[in-house]
Amino acid sequence: MDHGSAFRASVLLACVIICSSVLCPVGAYLYNNRYAGDQVFRITPSNDEEVQVLKNILGHMKVDLWQPNSASLICKNATVDVHVKRNDTRGLHARLKQQRIDYGVFISNLQKEIEKQTGYRSSRKRRSESQYDYEVYHSLEEIQSWMFEMNRTQSHLVDMFSIGKSYEGRPLYVLQIGKRSRHQKKAVWIDCGVHAREWIGPAFCQWFVKEAINSYQYDSVTRRLLNQLNFYIMPVFNVDGYHFSWTTDRFWRKTRSKNHKFHCRGVDANRNWKVKWCEEGASSHPCDDTYCGPFPESEPEVKAVAKFLRKHKKRVKAYISIHAYAQMLLYPYSYKYATIPNFNCVELAAHNAVTALYSAYGVRYRYGPASTTLYVSSGSSIDWAYRNGIPYAFAFELRDTGYFGFLLPESLINPTCTETMRAVKAIASGLLKKCETDRDRFPYI
Repeated sequence: MDHGSAFRASVLLACVIICSSVLCPVGAYLYNNRYAGDQVFRITPSNDEEVQVLKNILGHMKVDLWQPNSASLICKNATVDVHVKRNDTRGLHARLKQQRIDYGVFISNLQKEIEKQTGYRSSRKRRSESQYDYEVYHSLEEIQSWMFEMNRTQSHLVDMFSIGKSYEGRPLYVLQIGKRSRHQKKAVWIDCGVHAREWIGPAFCQWFVKEAINSYQYDSVTRRLLNQLNFYIMPVFNVDGYHFSWTTDRFWRKTRSKNHKFHCRGVDANRNWKVKWCEEGASSHPCDDTYCGPFPESEPEVKAVAKFLRKHKKRVKAYISIHAYAQMLLYPYSYKYATIPNFNCVELAAHNAVTALYSAYGVRYRYGPASTTLYVSSGSSIDWAYRNGIPYAFAFELRDTGYFGFLLPESLINPTCTETMRAVKAIASGLLKKCETDRDRFPYI
């Protein structure tokens, strides 16, 4: 090879290395422009007839439902947020106008919104080695490097371990946060990133760790919590899906497991738990976003977390899963309309949490049982945690209520995480107090 060829090859290799690293984690400049011209519609059917018409219209199109996540959950007077490919937008406009169904377009060019969300990655201030930026979204590789760094530099409060491997062989890392103690402490589990496209989740888990460590010295509430409790933090539950949402499809939701009979990949990791598995609110079709999987705990990610929680269920007193978007705090049951045995204690904890959250910026969250507050779903992690003896099981749906949807701007990471931190601290503080409940009936489900 002559010098000119060698130089060209080295330049090409350098370009490949730069573009495959953190500078452009999202393919060749933001998903190869695949979302140009795509739109997100907000549709509100006003009666049962319009609901059926809308289900029929969407059933004959290939659309990506954002809210609710399944056409079966569409109901009257409730908004439907749906991502429509550019070739289908004109047809949907025409059909909705023809049927006189109320609608609007809240994202008119999805590609532009994606680029706005992350501020054109290549020109970012984002990475100085010494100062990790908690107010930008981070790729899986960056998050895992950050976890190693936390484990290395904060060993007095942090312990990092793996609970297994994902379908594609990635390690499933967890951080244990808390002051080391000889006796067994109560514990709180927090997972983020169960659904890949909900990027604010992993951002919150990182924020939680940062805040807990930084405020340990000067904040008496944090110090008491870390002295008396252990927190198990899983910043990215669905590692394969999250990675895929950075490289290929920004709106991917499921895991990335293969199905032998269908070309569709992935399972909804929040429909794969062994509790009323694959009943109402879950789909048995592998191509659906709410696919429950071939059997309970078929996904190695779900199986690994379930195994860990079963092993530690005597100590884990609260299970918290961070999702987006809706501004809600949900607790069991998800799969049925019924009141949990320790309702009074859980309801009080939820009330205290949303009150604490509101105190930051005046953002209102609805709270209540998942089935009545959001919708019925089976095989969910909060129902599973509750059935397995964890008395406080919560799912947060973080900001917003649909203006940005899954594309919450980085400028809102700080306020969203700040207010959510207050809510989580309120729940954890409640664990240190006694709450009387009907112990004989718990935890039967």
